Amino acid sequence: MRSHLLNDTTTEHYRRSVTEGVERVAAKLAATDRPFTGVTVDDLAPRIDAIDLDQPLRDTTAVLDELEDVYLRDAVYFHHPRYLAHLNCPVVIPAVLGEAVLSAVNSSLDTWDQSAGGTLIERKLIDWTAARIGLGPAADGVFTSGGTQSNLQALLLAREETKTQDLAKLRVFASEVSHFSVQKSAKLLGLGPEAVVAVPVDHDKRMQTVALAHELERCAEAGLVPMAVVATAGTTDFGSIDPLPEIAGLCEQYGAWMHVDAAYGCGLLASLKYRHRIDGIERADSVTVDYHKSFFQPVSSSAVLVRDAATLRHATYHAEYLNPRRMVTERIPNQVDKSLQTTRRFDALKLWMTLRVMGADGIGALFDEVCDLAAEGWKLLAADPRFDVVVEPSLSTLVFRYIPAAVTDPAEIDRANLYARKSLFASGDAVVAGTKVAGRHYLKFTLLNPETTTADITAVLDLIAGHAEQYLGESLDRAC
Repeated sequence: MRSHLLNDTTTEHYRRSVTEGVERVAAKLAATDRPFTGVTVDDLAPRIDAIDLDQPLRDTTAVLDELEDVYLRDAVYFHHPRYLAHLNCPVVIPAVLGEAVLSAVNSSLDTWDQSAGGTLIERKLIDWTAARIGLGPAADGVFTSGGTQSNLQALLLAREETKTQDLAKLRVFASEVSHFSVQKSAKLLGLGPEAVVAVPVDHDKRMQTVALAHELERCAEAGLVPMAVVATAGTTDFGSIDPLPEIAGLCEQYGAWMHVDAAYGCGLLASLKYRHRIDGIERADSVTVDYHKSFFQPVSSSAVLVRDAATLRHATYHAEYLNPRRMVTERIPNQVDKSLQTTRRFDALKLWMTLRVMGADGIGALFDEVCDLAAEGWKLLAADPRFDVVVEPSLSTLVFRYIPAAVTDPAEIDRANLYARKSLFASGDAVVAGTKVAGRHYLKFTLLNPETTTADITAVLDLIAGHAEQYLGESLDRAC
């Protein structure tokens, strides 16, 4: 069994095995003609259940053959131009190369003596991102597993900075379409269910600053503490960007920590055309970025940034076996001093490889393409009488609803849209997402693939309309 350990004596085995796996995936990517096969849980689960994990196949080729059957054949492929559903991006090759390197070397980014150069590469990327945001010379941050963890850590720092012992007095303000991780974080931080105040949004799904000002004033009058305001730069459902300069002004007025959840909108930090859409982000106390959403990185690649590095002390604990206090005075950089995680992958390497091969402008140009595509998609939807589109996109998301000409019952229209999404997924021809707007069911395109074209959008809209019309026709037949 030692022959399977990666070391100086097994490098040829490593090379052959990884090459065989890469060739298998490359062949699959080249042959994939739709984003999904339409396989169901009932079809796939028995095949996986039948595998006896206590009986190894002992042969890489045989294992890859089995993997083809239980995973590769039926995986959802985000690289396909008609995958239009969630915030999953196709990935760039330099990042995939970085993934291969970091997995093999297997550095852990918690302490210097486990990572050395990896520590400095991550710190360099944090500094680069903080500079792109404009947080100033005292800024710092750390890579995380994703936006949910980044938001949790930011709100932890905000809670501690209030220096308030009575957690029942703390309030967090976020728009009614902010990410669910705000509520989840509040619960994990010991805050009550009333702690998160949902601020109404305007027609464009942006936080209403007049309403925020009103809620902050009510908070002050009630003797409560405005712990944080979470502004969103790219909401999950709509891609909407809250008015960051106005929110920053209110945070300064009421002494609230300003956190910007830019998990989605962080791609604008590299944009050549649309960077101005997140003006005001530089006034934040903390910022969430998900490189694995709009920097075309493999999952996971995320970070939380702070304006004042000193605030990261609230996540610091010292253990003699890992990061004793004396290392601080010896100027030994341990990333665990800043992180909620201990053992942590060298995910920063993927972004490093991307920047060194493509440059920031290369990333920004790709993100600009999907933003441009969304603008074209919005024009198509706005001109198509079959659909109702909710808002003009600020990023790359389109939320819309099929509206049949002969049906007026909103519940029946809901069912037609749900049926269309489900049938489209079952066909494997395309994958779209869904959400609710004012209690009604809508469909959603999240456009993150520069290879997607307006022709793809038009074709998928026709497929959606066809499935919805099929449902309505069958429904009419049943009623008769």
